[in-house]
Amino acid sequence: MEFRVNKNCFHQALSAVGHVISLKSAASILSGIKIVANDNHLLIIGSNPDIIIEKAIPVMIDGVRVLEVYDKGSVVLPAKYLRDIIYKLSDDIHVKLNANHSVTIKSAEIVTDLNGLSSGEYPDLPVLDDAVSIEVRSEEFLEIVKRTAFAVSKNESRPVLAGVNMTFQDNVLSCVATNSHRLASSELSLETKVTGSFIVPSKSLNEWTKLMNDGEHIVHIIISKSYIGFKSNHISLFSRLIEGNYPNVIGLLPKDPKTVIAVDTNQLLKGIDRACLFARDGRSNNVHLEIVDCTKLRISSNSTECGKIEEYQTIKSIKGEGEVSITLDGYFLMDALKVIKEKEVKLSFSGAVKPVLIEPGNGAASHLHLISPVRSS
Repeated sequence: MEFRVNKNCFHQALSAVGHVISLKSAASILSGIKIVANDNHLLIIGSNPDIIIEKAIPVMIDGVRVLEVYDKGSVVLPAKYLRDIIYKLSDDIHVKLNANHSVTIKSAEIVTDLNGLSSGEYPDLPVLDDAVSIEVRSEEFLEIVKRTAFAVSKNESRPVLAGVNMTFQDNVLSCVATNSHRLASSELSLETKVTGSFIVPSKSLNEWTKLMNDGEHIVHIIISKSYIGFKSNHISLFSRLIEGNYPNVIGLLPKDPKTVIAVDTNQLLKGIDRACLFARDGRSNNVHLEIVDCTKLRISSNSTECGKIEEYQTIKSIKGEGEVSITLDGYFLMDALKVIKEKEVKLSFSGAVKPVLIEPGNGAASHLHLISPVRSS
């Protein structure tokens, strides 16, 4: 194996796949980066037991030659040293594979020899013979992930809740995430004959959002029984699916709320953020919401150590009962408000012990959030 590659392209590819590599992996081969030189491109691969990322460097990018392959081949090099070495070089990189899986890396007058491992020991990409494929616009897919993935459970005692439930049905992609205390749901219309429900690890979706570039327009989603793959231009990510049955969350949505109010999204977000200043000093993030005189929303929190804070915000519209008093996790509420881009947000209350429904105020966007109240002890 021998090739010359543009330093910046090489370093960007190493950084892209390096996100998933654990330098403390029990399997030493997984702490390395696999490099495969083919006639017309270079493949850079990083993986852990659950995720594989593959980045391709073509011979030409935007009409500029960035790669020359003199001899095909492959090797696995230690990620930690390889990334650091390439980062500290300033010129094009010349790589040549020697005997015993060592490589010589040259850049200008700098020469480095780095010991590697046989690429034959590296895990293969998953076989997706039974896979189906869906195309979706990248910006739309990133948006639906951002609206939902934050709500997954961080507790690994229920693995299915650590993933986002992606359901394809009737030309609609639905994504749902919950940790049993809050729920985020979003829908996206697309053209596909695929039907089915899959639980995708949130870590994999978050990794994919880091890999996407603004100039990429289409994501190819490939799904098999055990794996899901995302491909766009020269980057691919493959992830194991989470096994199990996702809970039926449809029944949690309130059907006949007692009170529905509309308020300014940005003002409410700032108010909750201020209230959390005191909430974060305690053992909880409790923020209290109360409707006053059917015209104002009172936002408050208190800390026995620091004091208390309260403010009043104008209610733009109200339907139903005028008496509401409820305590919510302020950080959960902020997370939901941050992904609502509409100027107004609608809050639906069904009682002091029932979840609060949060939706864009214009009703046009197909996403919603549920937050369970904090029960007083």
